[in-house]
Amino acid sequence: MLERAIKDAESGQLKPVYLVLGGEATLVDRFIEAVRKSVLGDMAGAGLAEDRFLGRGLDATSLLSTARTLPMLLPRRFILVRHVQEADKTAQTAIANYIADPCDVSVIVFCAEKLAGNSSLKKAAKKAGVLLEIAAPKAREMGDFVRREAERLGHRISPGAASLVAETQGEDLAAVADTLERLSLFVGAGQRIDEDAVSAVVTNVRVDSIWALVDSIGKKDTKTATRAASTLLRDREPALRIMAMVTRQVRMIAKARDALASGATPKEAAKAAGAPPFKAKDLASSAKRFRLDEITRIMDLLAETDLLLKGSQIPDDVALLRAVHALCEPAGQGERIESARQHTRAL
Repeated sequence: MLERAIKDAESGQLKPVYLVLGGEATLVDRFIEAVRKSVLGDMAGAGLAEDRFLGRGLDATSLLSTARTLPMLLPRRFILVRHVQEADKTAQTAIANYIADPCDVSVIVFCAEKLAGNSSLKKAAKKAGVLLEIAAPKAREMGDFVRREAERLGHRISPGAASLVAETQGEDLAAVADTLERLSLFVGAGQRIDEDAVSAVVTNVRVDSIWALVDSIGKKDTKTATRAASTLLRDREPALRIMAMVTRQVRMIAKARDALASGATPKEAAKAAGAPPFKAKDLASSAKRFRLDEITRIMDLLAETDLLLKGSQIPDDVALLRAVHALCEPAGQGERIESARQHTRAL
């Protein structure tokens, strides 16, 4: 949906108003910039036809008056309203009414991280066909996201290289975009991006540390797992990103485990799991080490730790290291999940 909306904007097929929902700034800003460039172009005086507002304390009367005013020098005005969810009820009602009957001398992009399903704004935008909901790709979709981003920059990228970029950058879309920009400069315009290019441009320290961390969890080696997690933290890797990369790795192991159980070779299992070919042997070893109940237990704890990192006052490094210790606890099969959960809640 996002790609289609951006292509429409770039080709000049603009709607007079949009309501964009989503918290992933990289994707939201990309759409905003496509609309802005389509409306304003590179003409002199474009700044005179651009206005920006914030939802908190928004004066809807002033906003809509601006929207109905023909700009100087250009045929249309571009207006951006961020955090529209923070506008008061009166302002939101006025905006909902405008969405139902917009003025064609302006293009307004309203942005919000989220809105309730019964919101007047969301209902009006959906009815008018101008609602754009942008969701960040899930961990299992990062390889495809990297491929599309490479294509957007004019490059083909090998599956192994795409997986390696996803592994090193996790689910940080801004970091992925920056990495691909650097790879684009490294290989040259229109050239294919392969694993050698990624290895030359992007450090593999994080990948190796994540593999070491997950492998140590499987071995119940608390000392080595703690060392791997500490190395990542010391290298200023955010705890949330470490959790995202560990989660992605465990999902790979689960997929490889299923593939191997179906008779696949290690290389075939690595491909099915979305892992680079050179990790086939390590992945096969990890898949044999983790039982299904163990994978379930780990995913449960990772999900709880993710919530903790996003909503707790406890320092992220402390929460992460305690979670690592919980994952390595040698408890009985029936007690392990509860032990890990209690350990996390105790944080």
